[in-house]
Amino acid sequence: ESATAFGCLMSDMWLGEFDYVSPEAFHSIFGKRYPAFSKRTQHDAQEFLICVLDDLHEAFKEVRALLCQERQSPAAGTSTRNSSGTSIITQLFEGQLSYGIRCLTCKAFSDRPESFTVLSLPIPSTRVCSLQDCLECFFQPDTLTRNNQIHCYWCGGNQDATVKASITKAPRIIIFHLKRFAWQDKHRRKLSTTVCYPFSDLDLSPYISASCCNKTEYSLCAVVNHAGDLDYGHYTAFCKHSVTKHWYSFDDAQVTKIPDSAVQADTAYLLFY
Repeated sequence: ESATAFGCLMSDMWLGEFDYVSPEAFHSIFGKRYPAFSKRTQHDAQEFLICVLDDLHEAFKEVRALLCQERQSPAAGTSTRNSSGTSIITQLFEGQLSYGIRCLTCKAFSDRPESFTVLSLPIPSTRVCSLQDCLECFFQPDTLTRNNQIHCYWCGGNQDATVKASITKAPRIIIFHLKRFAWQDKHRRKLSTTVCYPFSDLDLSPYISASCCNKTEYSLCAVVNHAGDLDYGHYTAFCKHSVTKHWYSFDDAQVTKIPDSAVQADTAYLLFY
């Protein structure tokens, strides 16, 4: 139901003769599956995005499995198991990380794979930094000690270890979530740090595993902005038209063409490459 409503929303956006489109029908149907988002209250755009992607993936995955079964010849005897877990969502947005863990006692090494659709990046400064600084902070090696020790199979007990993440599968569209809401002195606050992000030639090769053969250079295609504080805020978006390459600002019912220079904003919260 929500996938059908999303399809209607896409049709209205791209094929309709409208100055703007309100996604109320999709929001209403989506709210039935996720009641928390049905209320007219403040919500986090990153949490909403993940729920939308998950919901669409589940719907498209089921349809894909049914289509594969219909096309499959009974005499062929081929399995649809490999394709049933994929969808257009996983094809576009899903990447994979690998966490390399090394025991500091016996030096044994192990890999822990993990799929992702959104990478949540720490902001290492309170005033100004770059997206590369955020990536460096996310991918820098970490030491696991005390309560974070690993259980080493070879040592037979809990040991200190180092862990380092790398990308083993780069998605076609990568989404970065800038962690602007942080804890400080037992209080949660919003970081208003200026994060400078490139419009093109974002190179992820320093964070890519040697086993990954995907293309690792990206161009910016959309930005979700958050203005306000913890208790009250307003979301807007900047989106690049895939054909004309012009940038547009989406602010409720106001859709405005904007210059490229306006896309770099202190309010950036989600980045789509």
